[in-house]
Amino acid sequence: MNTYVLVVLVYLAFLMGVSLYASRVVKTQTDFMVAGRKLSAPVLVGTLLATWIGSGSIIAGAGLAYREGFAALWFDAGVWVALGLIYFIAGRARKLEQLTVPDVLELRYNHWARLLGTFVTIIAYTVIASYQFRAGGLVLNIVAGLDPSTGTLITFLFVTAFTATAGLLSIAYTDIFNGLLMLGGIFFAYPFLIARAGGWDGVRERLTAHFGEAVAAERLSLMGRFTVTEALSYALPTLLLMLGLANMYQRFFSARDERAARRAVIGWIIGTVCIETMIIVLAVIGSSLFPELASGRSEQVLLYAAREGLPVLAGCVLLAAAVAIIVSTGDSFLLVPATNIVRDIYQRFINPQATERQIVLYSRVAVIGLGLAGYVLIQFFETVLRAALFSYTMYGVGITPALLAGFLWKRATTTGGLASILGGMLVTLIWHFASLAEATGIETIYPALAASLLGLIAGSLLTPPPPEEKWRPFFS
Repeated sequence: MNTYVLVVLVYLAFLMGVSLYASRVVKTQTDFMVAGRKLSAPVLVGTLLATWIGSGSIIAGAGLAYREGFAALWFDAGVWVALGLIYFIAGRARKLEQLTVPDVLELRYNHWARLLGTFVTIIAYTVIASYQFRAGGLVLNIVAGLDPSTGTLITFLFVTAFTATAGLLSIAYTDIFNGLLMLGGIFFAYPFLIARAGGWDGVRERLTAHFGEAVAAERLSLMGRFTVTEALSYALPTLLLMLGLANMYQRFFSARDERAARRAVIGWIIGTVCIETMIIVLAVIGSSLFPELASGRSEQVLLYAAREGLPVLAGCVLLAAAVAIIVSTGDSFLLVPATNIVRDIYQRFINPQATERQIVLYSRVAVIGLGLAGYVLIQFFETVLRAALFSYTMYGVGITPALLAGFLWKRATTTGGLASILGGMLVTLIWHFASLAEATGIETIYPALAASLLGLIAGSLLTPPPPEEKWRPFFS
């Protein structure tokens, strides 16, 4: 057994041990879904950071940076703008004391908004969880030489079992370690990798030698070969996803109070900007060191750099950080739709008198079922980036406009909210599966966002204003 495999196995065993220990105190749906509403600001920072930084960053974002250079920062720029806006919503979201985003949609609109929001979340979040499985397969391919499909299966089994064991209670506290490992692993790798490249002058020289002077200049600029429209097509999906991110609201609902929720956002902003920027930096350096990845393996650049470009200790830390990123994101994106199925469909419409024991049991069953669905779904996407953009767009246009309008626009009505969710969801599905982006040259985010906003604004202005009791709790 090589050192890399041993480190990964030890860290996974540690995570499962924490999960099994936490499962002993999970008795109610509040424990399972929102960790008993007792998380402090430091714990929230760790779990928010570990939830957001996933394989969309270390696989899709890094692969984009390998191919396009620093222009890949546009993939992250939308997130940074969103986080600044979220600071002003966090306290109000905690004050609502709900369990899920569909809870909030019903409170602001009606039960049909809850149901539509649940469907959008299940589709988008199951796809996001699915590409964490593929990313895990790439890690196991690098560290143990396993076939990526076998590694994907192993990752699916572990993440699903880990999530089903103790819910958010185990996720939140292991995410403290995951967050620290991410920061340490990524920053620890930088001095070794840049030294191997010969500094930034060496990076430029290597890029020029491998790809030509014009490509080297593009990769070291902030726009690269992107037009403004292309850059925004990467930034908008992440912006919209983040503003409505159900995992984020679930963490706010789990905060011990409104102050803890707001303070956590500040630490989250700092950590996210630092980690995402460093991921892009490492990938750009990696593109100069490993030109052999250009033929279809660019999304493995950070994993390959850990194994082939760093000393063993630094490589082990970076690979452990990658595992932490994948597991922490995969478990969070399985827990949310499982919560939606049990609370927003089963408990709300089928069995309102369900016991706490039944809710916890069925939540675990839902996690397993969704994990299996995600494992099947990933076969339909060629790359992690394509899966990420589809799921970000689906959720970002299907949920975020209606959700934000609930907090920011008193005039938003039930008709407008429903039209927004339905319009965004349907246009995303049609545009994607009919391959209209390829046929028209227009990325899915633009028509889908237009449909969502048009439905929200027109549906609200053409119907009577909502009664004060609908919007008042969101503006207190």
